[in-house]
Amino acid sequence: MAPRVTIVWFRRDLRLDDQPALHAACAGGGVVVPVFVWDPDGQQPWAPGAASRWWLGQSLTALDTDLREAGSRLVLRQGPADRVLPELARETGATAVTYNRRHEPAAREQEVAVEAALREAGVEVRGFDGGVLRPPEEIRTSTGGHYRVYTPFARACFARGAVDGLCPAPERVPAPGAWPASDALPPALTRAVPGADLAAHWTPGAAAARDRLAHFAAFGAGEYREERDRPDHDGTSRLSPHLHFGEVSPRRLWNEVSYRRVLCEDPDEAEGLRTWLSQLLWREFSIHLLHHEPHTHDAPLREAFEAFPWRDDAAAFRAWHEGRTGYPYVDAGMRQLNETGWMHNRVRMAAASFLVKHLLLPWQVGARYFWERLVDADLANNTMGWQWTAGCGADAAPYFRIFNPVTQGTRFDPHGDYVRRWVPELDQMPDRHLMRPWELSEGGRRAADVILGEDYPTPMVDHRAARERALAAYVRIKGR
Repeated sequence: MAPRVTIVWFRRDLRLDDQPALHAACAGGGVVVPVFVWDPDGQQPWAPGAASRWWLGQSLTALDTDLREAGSRLVLRQGPADRVLPELARETGATAVTYNRRHEPAAREQEVAVEAALREAGVEVRGFDGGVLRPPEEIRTSTGGHYRVYTPFARACFARGAVDGLCPAPERVPAPGAWPASDALPPALTRAVPGADLAAHWTPGAAAARDRLAHFAAFGAGEYREERDRPDHDGTSRLSPHLHFGEVSPRRLWNEVSYRRVLCEDPDEAEGLRTWLSQLLWREFSIHLLHHEPHTHDAPLREAFEAFPWRDDAAAFRAWHEGRTGYPYVDAGMRQLNETGWMHNRVRMAAASFLVKHLLLPWQVGARYFWERLVDADLANNTMGWQWTAGCGADAAPYFRIFNPVTQGTRFDPHGDYVRRWVPELDQMPDRHLMRPWELSEGGRRAADVILGEDYPTPMVDHRAARERALAAYVRIKGR
């Protein structure tokens, strides 16, 4: 009698540890066929951007290595998932498919189509929630609705404590006697990102995620509360792309950091760990909100902002994304993004605020640019961050928060190390004027080897005038 065959459909859960779809398949007996389906059309209109495609290709290679060490391998197929998976089931004789759910609108539509096609083919299909701490349907307000404000959502999550049901990585993944054919990685997943050198800054894969976590736990977790806002320091975990691609389980992170916090004797370190957990909950809240408000990936949560008088200025947008605004802190962030595929979160807020508040350009165009360039481009997080910055999202104090790029830089990059790293033409500028080089005398700028308008641009807009313009625009829609 032939053994039972189960296909594990890997999606954005590229790990073996705490991978519930894989665990269920191994526990079900028989053999397991791991497969990844490259189906960008099934993820429209938010198919992976250039940086995400690069990371995905690297991560799939790392996953295949991990599976081979467990006696298995990764099968790669291309095409619509609702066609490919039933075909693969027929080829292998599979009677079951397991997968982990996602919460983006297109991904959920894809799941519906896949499940319908598999059931029509007589194949059992089971979905699991391996990419979130808890299913979005589980976290409800006292009236049974979903949360639209972060603080009560986080309070509800903290009250639930540890997450149950974590599963270890299997020592062996039972392999079929004969493997089905596997496609090569498509060129889209191996292509370099123009203007970036991602390989110099990142190592995708579950092993690298574990190393990054160990480094952060040893050297950064205790000081996270103070250091997380300093782009000139290595004060964050930088786990966001690993989390996005499921190379590390958010449930594993939550339980391990929570356990360490309980055992911690240093109150400052314990508070730092709680702050880090709170940031993990921002990710969870973003997924929760997108799940329940699926239109928000391109439409404002606050409907009044549909009428906001955004400008259309291609030259201004180009200067912003190329890091030529004339505000060094903003430009440093955009240049860091363009080269490394990542930007420090504190700087993301300032750079995003500059686009939507100083330039009055739509948050959607900024979100699209980040989507293309970020290695941690996550639809839920990206949407939440841009809507929060624009003042049209889940925020109790929305529009009048306008970041001053000079004071932000002075406060969070006090010695200018971050700006000098990414805006080297200002390397000789004295600290006092680094964030506002236009205020230094012409002689002082010559001494610093900087000619404004030639070596470095003059400011695109005056901060005070831009702030007043933004607030006036907000007043126009306030009563709607």
